[in-house]
Amino acid sequence: MAQPETPQNPNAAVDRTTALYERVPMAIGDQQTFSEVKKAVETSFASSNVATFLKSLQRAALRIRDFESVLQSGKLGNQTAVLYAKLTNGDQGQIRELYLASLEQIDLALRNKFFKLYAYY
Repeated sequence: MAQPETPQNPNAAVDRTTALYERVPMAIGDQQTFSEVKKAVETSFASSNVATFLKSLQRAALRIRDFESVLQSGKLGNQTAVLYAKLTNGDQGQIRELYLASLEQIDLALRNKFFKLYAYY
């Protein structure tokens, strides 16, 4: 519900529906391991690799949003699951967030081609 603009309400001029979400930076516990896992995720979603990555998920009948299954299956690299397990909970959360944000940034035409990976059943 929109708040009326009144002298008692100094925040009335702020339109919170269009305000951007700003992520608070978090310290990385193990920078080297974090960087390796991050690179594995980024490599999988690189424009030259993303179609192959999606096709491998489709063949394995994995759900794209099920990060843990994708990770454990080795689709992000053979050693990525081992490296991910070494990270702190906060670092793991940042990697999951990066993965989920990356899968939502895939080109719409490619997402439509691999519709079943994105669909909920």
